[in-house]
Amino acid sequence: MRMIASATLVLSCALSLSTAAGGPKSGVDFAGFDSTAKPGTDFFQYVNGAWIKANPIPPDHSAWGIDGQLHEQNLLWLREIVEDLGKNPGNLTGNSRKLRDLYLTAMDAAKLQSDGIEPLKDELARIDKAQTANDLLELIAHHHLLGIDSAFSFGISPDERQSTGYAVYLSQGGLGLPERAYYVDDNDEELKHIRDLYRAHVAKMFQLLGDAPEQAAGEADVVLAVETLLAQTSRTPVQLRDVEAQYNKKSLDDLKKLTPQINWDLYLKTLGAADLKEVIVQQPEFFQRLNVILSSVPPARWRTYLRWHLIHQAAPYLSDPFVTENFHFYGTVLSGSTELQPRWKRALHSLDALMGEALGQLYVERHFAPEARRQAQAMVSNLIDAYHDRIQSVTWMAPQTKKEALAKLSLVMRKIGYPDKWRDYSDLVITKDSYVQNALRAQAFEFNFWLRKLKEPVDRSLWEMTPPTVNAYYDPTLNEIVFPAGILQKPYFDPQADDAVNYGAIGAVIGHELTHGFDDQGRLFDAQGNMRNWWTPDDLKRFQAKSAGLVREFDACVAIDNLHVNGQLTLGENIADLGGLRIAYEAYHKSLAGHPAPIIDGLTGDQRFFIGFGQSWRDVERPEALKTRLRVDPHSPERFRVNVPLSNVQQFYDAFHIMPQDPMYRPPDQRAEIW
Repeated sequence: MRMIASATLVLSCALSLSTAAGGPKSGVDFAGFDSTAKPGTDFFQYVNGAWIKANPIPPDHSAWGIDGQLHEQNLLWLREIVEDLGKNPGNLTGNSRKLRDLYLTAMDAAKLQSDGIEPLKDELARIDKAQTANDLLELIAHHHLLGIDSAFSFGISPDERQSTGYAVYLSQGGLGLPERAYYVDDNDEELKHIRDLYRAHVAKMFQLLGDAPEQAAGEADVVLAVETLLAQTSRTPVQLRDVEAQYNKKSLDDLKKLTPQINWDLYLKTLGAADLKEVIVQQPEFFQRLNVILSSVPPARWRTYLRWHLIHQAAPYLSDPFVTENFHFYGTVLSGSTELQPRWKRALHSLDALMGEALGQLYVERHFAPEARRQAQAMVSNLIDAYHDRIQSVTWMAPQTKKEALAKLSLVMRKIGYPDKWRDYSDLVITKDSYVQNALRAQAFEFNFWLRKLKEPVDRSLWEMTPPTVNAYYDPTLNEIVFPAGILQKPYFDPQADDAVNYGAIGAVIGHELTHGFDDQGRLFDAQGNMRNWWTPDDLKRFQAKSAGLVREFDACVAIDNLHVNGQLTLGENIADLGGLRIAYEAYHKSLAGHPAPIIDGLTGDQRFFIGFGQSWRDVERPEALKTRLRVDPHSPERFRVNVPLSNVQQFYDAFHIMPQDPMYRPPDQRAEIW
């Protein structure tokens, strides 16, 4: 066992020898290492400390890391693509013309300033005319059609118990703050302070609409009061992770009995879904409360609330005062960013959100080589093979449960890089007249796209992310893993680098997404994507006992001040991180085909693998963003996503000679191991 006493000395000497010999590229970023840290004390700091010190968070970001760097690179590429469209405007047709025109309306600062609130005049007038409960319900439906989250949420996705068809999901919503605790927790002084700042923000937005300061302050009080009523029966982020508790299918008649004061026939007719027969009510108690407050809160107060949600949704597409005030609260107060992103970046974010596949198609043509797709597909196959072996070898699972798990794994659909069938935007109307109206039409186009899906079988070709996105996901109802082109690039994936670092980086991401099919939520779905219990009672008890150990490990992590990671909220992601790491390690060793891994830059294959894993999570976050994240985000902070999984893996101990006296050491009988 080789002991690394001084990483900087060993690595720098080895690097010169490897370079001189013209050896293979390791893929390790040696400049990122912290020479004062030790692997067994804080591995995240050890492999990333110097990089973090040399890379302060840009003022227009709330966090900075590999994802941020890749995202910025993608924005530069997208800017070049879109600006090239404007060089020969007479030749543009179809999607290219719409992308160009949408970009131009976003970039026309002079027109945005002169238009002010004028493009929303008709929408505001529609709100002012609402006098009755039915008028208000029509308005809420109209807002949902435009993508505005007023009162509650209406969504369409595959039926979790009949995954070949789509279903309507009604869920809690209508809040401007991240979650219910921001409204109802009177013991947390920081949350109370944010609540006060939110009230001031809402008042400022009403002033920008033209209301006098005193009137705007009163309107902000109304908004906070209505949203507090909605929050009081909203479920917590942890409660929302209980997938089975969110599935409550009801006929339309049963929905009417649950909420007799809500005219669902009128609501659905306004949406264009008058023939709907059943819905899935995710939080029945929320809708029972909504049934009461829709009739007990006076229409004038609801009009104030709906004005707020219109302007809240529209703010990024309006003149600078609205954009700046919106950024002040959501970008600075909640996330800590100190500087608004330049207009061109904000415009590209909108294009990606509103016409993402049209933009992504152009992105893929320029920046995603077919060979990269083939290499990624091969790595996914290797990871699935390794996962198969892993499931076969686990000792805590009964044969019949293993059989179900293997069947599910064998049917995982793999989507790599970009869709095989691109979205059709021919019915989307984009003009040069108004940025905000373009945005509202695009959101209505998206709503109607999904509304039409209700009458069709599930379309398994659809993607939930656009090709330039630096992310990936697993969908349990489709049993699919999806890796956009945006994440399949260095340093996550470097076709020119040694396999060890690639498996530690993108390999662990692939393993992570596969493991989501078997985490505490994904395990509830079978090979066809239906919510069904395929576990024996004893296997389920063992799985839950193993998961509880991981909850305890993360509960003990202090992220900032006295705020701990919530092990229950982050359980699914933590299971996926640990499982992804283990599966990627086994896949890497399978790729060696029995041959010893080469020593490159003085590092063994295992050392390069774990360094690749640690460096793939390099990230630093502003305190405001971190605190918000700890309350609402199911992902743990990156430092813990590195150190905690590694502390459970014996091969990591062996590779870096981790000893019982090291802070990262965890006794074998206390290590979490699920997959």
